[in-house]
Amino acid sequence: MSKSVFYHAGCPVCVSAEQDVVTLIGTENVSVVNIGENRDRILEAEDLGVKSVPALVTPNGNVLHINYGASIEEVKG
Repeated sequence: MSKSVFYHAGCPVCVSAEQDVVTLIGTENVSVVNIGENRDRILEAEDLGVKSVPALVTPNGNVLHINYGASIEEVKG
């Protein structure tokens, strides 16, 4: 992975965190994935260790859970 990946579910907490992350590290350094809309990417997020969103997965695989918004189970519905 060459960029960080920011996973979120589209809630206000997630959108606010997305804006901050993009401002801090730049659009060229992060891919944003809304798993509320792109449900086929939920398994990918889980496989990387994402337990709740919003979360940032760094290029070396660290998962940074940010300001708890929703668990992956809640997103799955």
